[in-house]
Amino acid sequence: MRLQIVCILVAVIAGTSARGQDEPHAALAARLFPTSEQCIACHSGIHTASGEDVSIGYAWRASMMASSALDPYWHAGVRREVMDYPQAEDAIEDTCSTCHMPMARFAAVASNGRGRVFANLAPEPAPAAVDGVSCSVCHQIEAEGLGTEASFDGGFTVDLSASGQPRRMFGPHDVDPGLQTLMQSASGAVQAQATHLRESELCATCHTLYTHALSVGEEGVADALPEQVPYLEWLASDYRETRSCQSCHMPEPAEQVPISSVLGAPRPGFSRHDFRGGNAFMLGILSRHRGELGVQALPQELDAAIARTKAFLAESTARVGIDSAARAGRELAFDVAIENLAGHKFPTAYPSRRAWLHVTVTDANGELVFESGAMRADGSIVGNANDDDASLFEPHYREITSADQVQIYEPIMVGPDGRVTTGLLTAVRYVKDNRLLPAGFDKATASRDVAVQGAARDDPDFTGGGDRVRYAVTLPATARAPLRVRAELAFQTIGHRWANNLRGYRAPEPERFLRYYDAAAAGSAMGIAAAAAVVD
Repeated sequence: MRLQIVCILVAVIAGTSARGQDEPHAALAARLFPTSEQCIACHSGIHTASGEDVSIGYAWRASMMASSALDPYWHAGVRREVMDYPQAEDAIEDTCSTCHMPMARFAAVASNGRGRVFANLAPEPAPAAVDGVSCSVCHQIEAEGLGTEASFDGGFTVDLSASGQPRRMFGPHDVDPGLQTLMQSASGAVQAQATHLRESELCATCHTLYTHALSVGEEGVADALPEQVPYLEWLASDYRETRSCQSCHMPEPAEQVPISSVLGAPRPGFSRHDFRGGNAFMLGILSRHRGELGVQALPQELDAAIARTKAFLAESTARVGIDSAARAGRELAFDVAIENLAGHKFPTAYPSRRAWLHVTVTDANGELVFESGAMRADGSIVGNANDDDASLFEPHYREITSADQVQIYEPIMVGPDGRVTTGLLTAVRYVKDNRLLPAGFDKATASRDVAVQGAARDDPDFTGGGDRVRYAVTLPATARAPLRVRAELAFQTIGHRWANNLRGYRAPEPERFLRYYDAAAAGSAMGIAAAAAVVD
């Protein structure tokens, strides 16, 4: 979300007709964007030759893309910003709906209106709004301008010039005229071959987002804060030459697969549409409260999506190792090395995410003799200054010598007064950003938007590809050899402070989310990677 008073037009509209300007938003949205229901019938029931279900519609339906407009944390966050800056309510809702409710927002702009959030949710949700980032959004984005600064913050282009003709839906495959006719009869749209749907620059339109603090003045004069810029992090890595966003988040099966269950022939280059990422926690909340939130995915589909997400995090995110372990009397020292396997920082994207090292030492009797980074049942981390006091934060460490020190990989924002904040419209800069860097990232030459901030800048062991932390601890006199050292990299999509800073906002959306969060906080983190060593 680029939350600004001066809203940038996010969709470049070519040849908008007078009919489009006068047409009611709902009718215009329906004409421009066939909903997922019109696509799922033909693009589900798809299996590989070995029997794996790779149905496009069902996989998408259980993804965060499908539920972007139903996300209760997003609802709470938008309400918080509106309550903090009520004079900017229209601009906030318009900007926030750009990438979370793109179909309804696009139709509103096309008819000289503005996007809305809460009006589209109740009392009767607008179909184009709650369909989230649906099929006909991504597949109508034009190649024009992709990868440029103008395309960021949801600045994608959709062509409206042929308003009297069938909508064109771009896809990487060539489709014969007979199948094009079949698609037109089912959805009112025809397929057009285009390869830019496989390029990272397509994803960058809604995954490169900036904010401008309103706390510095009504016009938001602060420099742009890079709220989330995984595309720019990817550009600064070695992955830009070898892997696209889609290759990791929409991986291809090894086998040829039909793109449609109706007269579809097996093809190479089929991309799974599960949009696997890191948000298993929110998928769980959507599953548990699907009736209240209006989620269309079935429980078993959401369960499968959660399992895929956890497997993806465990297999493709990081590796942890322990070396140089030695004991001298009561002194124990060892190094924990973390390798980032992702093509961007980890964690990346929305700044509520954090990863940290949970390190334990047990003795021959199984007694815990040292621990750093334990998580409490409320989702907070023992020893983390920021969880205990919203005005503080845990620094980046080269060496940890006591149990109340925790290595946390996270972004920390401050407002113009230098106070720590989780408010996007209050933040003006980062005072800490030690998120793990991807391979090939040079922190000495990185641009401001992806720069390392805080003590990690001067840490010679914090480099492109990972980090190394020294642990030097004093053991209790009762600790008996051999000692077992275990280090785990843990991950949360919504850190304790990011949830709990909503508690002062008396409104339905923050209160509902906190009800969900409190019930699920004990399971809000998962281990990404771990290692163990024995010291005799």
